[in-house]
Amino acid sequence: MSRWGYFLRRLVLAIPVVVFGTTITFMLVRLGPIDPAAAIVGIGNPQGIARIREQLGLNQPLWQQYFDFMINMFTFDLGQSWVIQPGRDAYSLIVSYAPRTIWLGFWSVVIALVVGIPLGFYAGLNPNTFGDYFASFGGIVWRAMPNFWLAIILVSALVQSQDLFFGFNWSQWLVPTNILTPPNLDFLSNPLGAITSPIDWWLTTGANGSFLAALKQIAPAALVLGSASMGNEMRIGRTAVLETINSEYVETARAKGVSGRSLVWKHVFRNALIPLVPIITGEAFLLIGGSVLVETVFAINGIGYLFFQAAINSDLPLLGALMFIFILITVATNILQDLLYTLIDPRVGYESE
Repeated sequence: MSRWGYFLRRLVLAIPVVVFGTTITFMLVRLGPIDPAAAIVGIGNPQGIARIREQLGLNQPLWQQYFDFMINMFTFDLGQSWVIQPGRDAYSLIVSYAPRTIWLGFWSVVIALVVGIPLGFYAGLNPNTFGDYFASFGGIVWRAMPNFWLAIILVSALVQSQDLFFGFNWSQWLVPTNILTPPNLDFLSNPLGAITSPIDWWLTTGANGSFLAALKQIAPAALVLGSASMGNEMRIGRTAVLETINSEYVETARAKGVSGRSLVWKHVFRNALIPLVPIITGEAFLLIGGSVLVETVFAINGIGYLFFQAAINSDLPLLGALMFIFILITVATNILQDLLYTLIDPRVGYESE
């Protein structure tokens, strides 16, 4: 089987995975202990509960509810919010909250990649040195710190930054911003402003939604969210480099007189990236699970925060829509992982079956 035939097969197999995950979502939403009618009108109003159940179609046969739910999800008719913003489309709610989560996720991935992979490769190229020990110890420490604990500690440190850091005031540094606030992403509505009015777009204070202010507002949360993955990438990158350096084809290239720079870039780094692919693409799972806690602590008000509010308020249509979106993100991430494997490793798809 060719590489692209292998990738196509993996792409087709993603369809039943999405169907199965959406079915589990329906079971959790409809068969769980939460009564959406009681959440809307209150437990002490049985007549109101019966009326709301009739209006929401909860008295219909379960099989009919299932097929309606599946058809609506796969046609992206995500329904309406019942509790948080009654009557508002779940799709519009998700779209309004999504940019802040994407902003947070993008910078958490950037921090993990820019810090974790170079440190791991450096440690692997310089084993048993002080730099190796320092990077390895740092990776273990970052990996061991839970997101919720690190988030609370970081918020506390930033709030007391003047007392802890000899007068340094994080809130007033570079541009005035609050510590616990959603990032202002108004600058994204005018991307050409980076060229036409660069000072306003890049540097204006947070009230006007500049790039610098939004970056500063999201940086602490991104550091927390990317910390665990950063430690993983550093440790696995180090191990991958050590294994690749000691492989036979690298020894053969070295014996043929290939220069050290070419040996590292052409033979070591590319092959060392292969085991890092699932770690890098696994960031989606980090965003899905970790952003709920991180967004709540830092008041980011993104999809993670919306999911938390939908869960505690028993807003089942919104909760089901968000879980469906999370399933799509997870499956899309796995497809991206297969694509990266196909591009990086020419051996993919050629094994005997």
